[in-house]
Amino acid sequence: MRNIFSYIGDYYQALDKRIFLATVLFTALLIYLNYQHALEKRLCFQQKTFAADFFGHYLIFFIAFSMPYFLCLLLKNVNYFSITKFSLLLVLAPALFALKMALNIRLNITTDDQWNVYWNKVIYWPVLLLILTILLFIVWKIFNNTPAFYGLTIKNFNWKPYFMMLLIMIPLITAASTQSDFLSVYPRMNSITHVANNSSHPGWYKLLYQLSYGSDFFSIELFFRGFLILGFISIAGKDAILPMACFYCTIHFGKPLGECISSFFGGLLLGIIVYNTRSIFGGLMVHLGIAWLMEAGGYIGGLLSLPRRVT
Repeated sequence: MRNIFSYIGDYYQALDKRIFLATVLFTALLIYLNYQHALEKRLCFQQKTFAADFFGHYLIFFIAFSMPYFLCLLLKNVNYFSITKFSLLLVLAPALFALKMALNIRLNITTDDQWNVYWNKVIYWPVLLLILTILLFIVWKIFNNTPAFYGLTIKNFNWKPYFMMLLIMIPLITAASTQSDFLSVYPRMNSITHVANNSSHPGWYKLLYQLSYGSDFFSIELFFRGFLILGFISIAGKDAILPMACFYCTIHFGKPLGECISSFFGGLLLGIIVYNTRSIFGGLMVHLGIAWLMEAGGYIGGLLSLPRRVT
């Protein structure tokens, strides 16, 4: 943990506090517009088409990602926009994740509608991971081509501090598991429980679902901490961390408010770690661990919230 505290301290010393405060206030404004005025729903989901979904998310992502860089220009006169490579990546990055959000994979695998829903859910996340990884690999070969593909290296990886971070998260997730907005979203596995329980091996179907669900966090770490940090630090250095955190917050707009707010600071922490270690595996361990702890918390919280029978 000492190394992580040292990373945070070094980042704080180098941080322009004006840009940090302005970015926090801007992120808070986006959160307010979304949770009070349905920003994401208005821009992305009213027409329920691929184009509306893609361009609506692209607009949100581009604004969130580019604003902290604009603040660097405004407040400390650092103009990253004049660099062609940076401008191309700035425009491209939100498009890649907007594509991930807009893709709607639907396959008719069986004649049973409920099992079709299950298999489409299980296939959905790994397929998106494959598509995003291929696209990022092409971007990496064109723009970066560093020794490790956007942080896919175990060099400098030590699992112990990340395990400690997960232990710290347990009481926070336990507290969240008592809240109705949390239980309305978690566990995500509730969406397939009926089908799995009516199979001959329900445990295996639930495990397959959780592994598929976990694959989505690999794509998130590869994109946000790998691409948005390691793909931009050759140009922006530590200034690449705040834009990533702001962008990362916006992909949580459909989640409970507390989770959305904490995602900004969680993304900031993971960005600082990846900046120093050049590996995404620590962040992946934390992210996956938290995701599965939230699944467990939602399951246990749901059981405890059930009305007791009067005997």
